[in-house]
Amino acid sequence: MFKLSFIVAALLSSSALSAGEPVIYKDELYQQQKITKLNTLPDSLNFMVIGDWGHNGHFYQKEVAHQLEIAMYQTDADFIVSTGDNFYPNGVASVNDPLWQSAYEDIYHGPHTFEDWYVVLGNHDYLGNAQAQIDYTNKSQRWQLPARYYSKAFELENNEQVLMVFLDTNPIQPEYKTRDKYRSTQGQGYKTQLTWLETQLAGSDAKWKIVVGHHPLYSSGKRFGRNQGLRDILEPIMERHNVQAYIAGHEHDLQYNQPENSNIAHFVSGGGSEARFVKQREFTRYAEATPGFLSVSINGETLKVSAINHLGEVRFSTEKHIGK
Repeated sequence: MFKLSFIVAALLSSSALSAGEPVIYKDELYQQQKITKLNTLPDSLNFMVIGDWGHNGHFYQKEVAHQLEIAMYQTDADFIVSTGDNFYPNGVASVNDPLWQSAYEDIYHGPHTFEDWYVVLGNHDYLGNAQAQIDYTNKSQRWQLPARYYSKAFELENNEQVLMVFLDTNPIQPEYKTRDKYRSTQGQGYKTQLTWLETQLAGSDAKWKIVVGHHPLYSSGKRFGRNQGLRDILEPIMERHNVQAYIAGHEHDLQYNQPENSNIAHFVSGGGSEARFVKQREFTRYAEATPGFLSVSINGETLKVSAINHLGEVRFSTEKHIGK
């Protein structure tokens, strides 16, 4: 009976998604569509990471949004992180652009995706009005992008903290300095941001330090071999201040990369709507060309990251322990 009801609910949900009708979330639905093997750590801070999503519901955006809602409920997650490229193809024009409704509000409409969204800007966001995305923070209860770069500390048990630093990697990206398409990213002094980053990391005694940006420093996907310039700038700063994880988007897939002789784990969550190819590299621990997102659970000793696809399958999980 349970298996039958699960199949029926899944078919109904899939039918509603494909028909463009919003799913009505009820307690029975969460139980019937529970994501198998998705677990959290004890006494943990839990959140989701999604990126490269704003396609007006096209590709697999609706399916990923549905599983994001299920995962938020199941893990009792505290917030969502967006790794940028929030609106395709050219960002938004203003805080009143219809894309806010069609690509965001109408897609992530479940009650549990109405937690806070901590957002960074992607390169496509700069093709429109990037300031409008910052200003939307004052209009929306959940959209959190108070500045082009910012930080926030989250509390764990025993008065320990997780420091999360949200960067704007667009002006730091060296290749954008000579590309007319991304000229708008260069109107701000990136060295000021780097000085600020040093200050944030050096001044924190948080148990965990996590940095979020749009562009990956290591990639097993389309942009493999094109990250060295940004890596040369950011990696030494993060290594110097004992950052344990860097989370990015930009690549339309899910990845976990662990370079040799580095304590920084590199995660990519850019599968919010469409997917591109990946390939196994020397630093690859997991890479899959699939729509989906990452689930993160963190306590005083352990960071757990799971990759979830648009079908609600946990495709990969890893744990990183403090000091290792």
